[in-house]
Amino acid sequence: MTEQQATPQPEAGRVYERCLCREAIDRFEELFHIPGETRQHMRNSRIEFLKAIRSLIDDRIAHLSSTAQQGTKVSVE
Repeated sequence: MTEQQATPQPEAGRVYERCLCREAIDRFEELFHIPGETRQHMRNSRIEFLKAIRSLIDDRIAHLSSTAQQGTKVSVE
């Protein structure tokens, strides 16, 4: 992925970070007339998609953190 750039959104005057989900929704809205209710569903799906990615990352972190490092026991006299 390239360097992240902020993209201004004219309708709300907010600045959003670029991401695949956001760009897909923007392109879809450009091609079709999207009613407000559908637009809200699309925004919610973006949030759910990002939560799914976060869940996968959290699961991987937990898996890597739980593996005990195996070593050799050395007796010291």
